[in-house]
Amino acid sequence: MSSARTTVAGGIAVLALLAGCNAGGSSDAESSTDSAPTVRVRSGTQDVAVQPTQYCLDGSGERYAGTPPVVEVSPDSTIALTVSQAVADQGWSVQVYDDQLETPIGEIDVEDGTTVYTGINSSDVVPPSFYLVVVEDSDDSECGGLSGAWPVGFIRAEAAAPTS
Repeated sequence: MSSARTTVAGGIAVLALLAGCNAGGSSDAESSTDSAPTVRVRSGTQDVAVQPTQYCLDGSGERYAGTPPVVEVSPDSTIALTVSQAVADQGWSVQVYDDQLETPIGEIDVEDGTTVYTGINSSDVVPPSFYLVVVEDSDDSECGGLSGAWPVGFIRAEAAAPTS
């Protein structure tokens, strides 16, 4: 694991962003994500582009307003996460959170250079609703250690209860 790897503390930064906080309280911290890469999430027929909540762009830490998408997934279905080549080259991991994006459940290391990760099954996470946060490894020399973060929520459809 890289010493520059963002840990659960990075998830706390994501929480602050999702709660409406921004750097220095200035609206200048919020900007367009036109130049920041997206992450693709696929499961079953779902295919969603996820925008970052924060990203180090050209040596400048950027934070973005927005609400993470939520995807309904079937039980026991593969979740595929696709990142840009730039994110793959930097390195990344997946943080797993509860349905409130408050309590960390775990972290998955992804092999450096990987652009597509398919090692997560919708039934791997115990609660039926959860968040995955794709977190780019930070480069401490740029952006004060700020790394890219792409949160996406999942709701696992449970099997229908038997009727009498």
